[in-house]
Parts: sequence; structure tokens; C-alpha cells
Amino acid sequence: MSIDIETARRVAKLARIKVEDDDLPALAGEFNAILGFVEQLNEVDVEGVEPMTSVTPMRLKRREDVVTEGDQADKVLANAPDAREGFFAVPKVVE
Repeated sequence: MSIDIETARRVAKLARIKVEDDDLPALAGEFNAILGFVEQLNEVDVEGVEPMTSVTPMRLKRREDVVTEGDQADKVLANAPDAREGFFAVPKVVE
């Protein structure tokens, strides 16, 4: 796949990036380089490779799912900078 100057102009417009006409050929070249790299990745044989969440094997810390005593709203709100009527009070951000 190859990106021409008009396609680069359209992508820049869709991304709301102002690109001068003089810079469009360079932008198209960068797009083509990126697409070339993606095409190289498609050539890699990944048959039998399991998907990973990290490059190092790790297991997330887990805790037992046990029922604990609830109804501790007073203790939870004790450290709140501002609590009203059993809820955390936060400053208004939309007017």
C-alpha cells in the first residue's frame, strides 16, 4: 500500500493537523515508511505463540474473594476532606 500526497492531506485534515503543502511529500513518505514496517510485521511467523500482556512473565496479585463486614460508611468517610449526607463531597466542575 502506498500513500500519495492527496491521501496524506486527507489524513492530516481528519486528524485536524495543519500541514503546509510543502511538507505533504515528507508526510506521505513517513506514512509509507510506517506502512512498510507494518507489512514487515505481517511476514513474521507467530504460529503457536501465545498472546502476552507483558514481556516478562508475571501473575497479578490476587486476594481471596471473601465476604467482609459491610456497612462501614462512617469509617470510610472519616478521612474524606469533605463529606456530606453520607457521600464524598467534591467541588463543582461544570457550571
